[in-house]
Amino acid sequence: MTEGSAKGAVPSAGMEYNVAFLRSIRGVLKIAELVTVFVAFICFATATGPSYIAATCMEFLLTSALILLYVLKLNKKITLFFWPLIDVFNSLFAAMFMFVISMIAVTNYSAKGTLGGGIMGLMATGLWCGDAFLLFRKVTFNQVRTASAPVN
Repeated sequence: MTEGSAKGAVPSAGMEYNVAFLRSIRGVLKIAELVTVFVAFICFATATGPSYIAATCMEFLLTSALILLYVLKLNKKITLFFWPLIDVFNSLFAAMFMFVISMIAVTNYSAKGTLGGGIMGLMATGLWCGDAFLLFRKVTFNQVRTASAPVN
């Protein structure tokens, strides 16, 4: 083993990983969002047609993409976008969209899976609101962004 390498570490071809993000408050929130929207997806898939499935699948894919973005540190490499602000907008729109869909599912449920999916969607809505609030507090519009002040 060479000097400076960690025991059990897998050598990579220049790819950096941010495993600490998964242990942070925002990382735990993102994983909880992913789990709740996946459970809502499963509930809707077993109970209804594609009306609720498309929205939950889309939010599952977007949340998965944002987790990969932060874990693989792609937000540091792709600097064309201000990723924290995109994450805030995604969380807010996902919360609004899922809230409407979940309220419709809860009020007009015809099967228990629809009710369960609606309740899980409401839980995901709360998680997205919390994520947007935590991230929005850290996004500053009046100060210059520096490399020494991490956003996550």
